[in-house]
Amino acid sequence: MSHSDIIAATIADHAATVERFREQCSETIAEIADLVIQSLAAGGKICFFGNGGSAADSQHFAAEFVVRFTRNRKPLASIAFTTDTSILTAAGNDFGYESVFARQVEGLCQPNDLVIGISTSGTSKNVVAGLESAKSMGVKCVAFTGENAATCGDFADVSLCVPSPVTARVQECHLIAGHLICDLGELAFSE
Repeated sequence: MSHSDIIAATIADHAATVERFREQCSETIAEIADLVIQSLAAGGKICFFGNGGSAADSQHFAAEFVVRFTRNRKPLASIAFTTDTSILTAAGNDFGYESVFARQVEGLCQPNDLVIGISTSGTSKNVVAGLESAKSMGVKCVAFTGENAATCGDFADVSLCVPSPVTARVQECHLIAGHLICDLGELAFSE
């Protein structure tokens, strides 16, 4: 298979996945945006976490809320639980890597907050533990996953399940969803 063939096949798969995503997930994205708006309006914050590419997405989305997406407006409270290396390494060392997000949820989340756990497989143990801790505290939970919400879905009030088994396609759709949620959330608080 040539480079051109690989590129064409990948872009075709992306386009087909995005179309299925639009058809199957648009209402879910709107529901998540409403949860974000409700949380922020009540004085809460949006808390993101995930591993690898999902950690990068967490940081990206939190930055869009705090700084801006496309509109100048007041900062919107958001944090990525993937950025503090001292907390991550201390929790990982003292309690195990599975606890790194749960410890932060327990220490930093309040009832009006919203947590968004991102796991393409839906089974990342530390993401599941973070969602489980939030749920036990009465904090609303959202899971971003692939086609199967898996264990993350057990602790989520809303699950965004991208209709693909391919990690890259799932991540691409998570980025689209995150941008849409930032846009809708920002629109609600723009002057």
